[in-house]
Amino acid sequence: MITSYISHSECMLHDMGPWHPESPHRISSINQQLERSALAQELQHYNARPATEEQIIRVHPKAHVLSLELSQPEENAPLVQIDDDTLMNHQTMHAATMAAGAVVRGTEQVLKNQADNVFCAVRPPGHHAERVESMGFCFLNNVAIGVEHARQNFGIKRIAVIDFDVHHGNGTVDIYKNDPDVLVCSSFQHPFFPWRFVDSEWDNIINTPLNAGCNGPEFRKLVEASWLPALQIHRPEMIFISAGFDAHKDDPIGEINLVDDDFFWVTKMIMDVARTYSDGRIVSVLEGGYSLSALGSATHKHIEALKGL
Repeated sequence: MITSYISHSECMLHDMGPWHPESPHRISSINQQLERSALAQELQHYNARPATEEQIIRVHPKAHVLSLELSQPEENAPLVQIDDDTLMNHQTMHAATMAAGAVVRGTEQVLKNQADNVFCAVRPPGHHAERVESMGFCFLNNVAIGVEHARQNFGIKRIAVIDFDVHHGNGTVDIYKNDPDVLVCSSFQHPFFPWRFVDSEWDNIINTPLNAGCNGPEFRKLVEASWLPALQIHRPEMIFISAGFDAHKDDPIGEINLVDDDFFWVTKMIMDVARTYSDGRIVSVLEGGYSLSALGSATHKHIEALKGL
């Protein structure tokens, strides 16, 4: 498989303080793990390009994006808090625009047959960003911006978003809950942040809540039972993955006990669906994962699976 790896050093300019788990070191830990194993040499590496205003406002109203930009502090000014655990420094929106732009570039590569699949190693993450509300470490919904690029620029109609982060992908659900052409499958610890959209009222939103302590075999059984029938009915032409690795047993935030091989397994399962319905087209985007060592090793397994190893 030809796997593209898209990132940018400027995604690390966003910094919410040395105490914050969503740190710039997250991308470094992934890069170091890939380099140590030599898997990095088997990937096609590209720099992200910033998303354009046109691409962003397909998902988030222009007034909301402007409000975020105006909230950003000046250089050397104190961080600005936009919710209990989400802060902005003077480079936050530049990093967020670069993260979204990575997904746009990855979408183009897959749909132009320049790569079989893509992994976007970017931050800040995006799956908690609702249409008009930024929260949970997220400012722009990176995956949704990629989905809309595929739909508006390439005529892709049926898309699936698969989210295995330990937190529910409320932002993606908010954006697509009334859009039957986009299937959203999300597994998550419950009860847990963000405590919204857990009870789905929509046929295209497949929620898979996991009890604290859930292990790999239980996770595999639940996601197979809930996701596969919906994916078989939906027959997506393209799949986006919100790849959060904070359901790892070593993560300090979640209480789900997955191991590296579980992330390999779920990636292979998604690839099987993509081969059947989507011509193999997958764009995977980093979301959570806050143990640097676990993030590095689990992401490595995810990319191994994407590569077909």
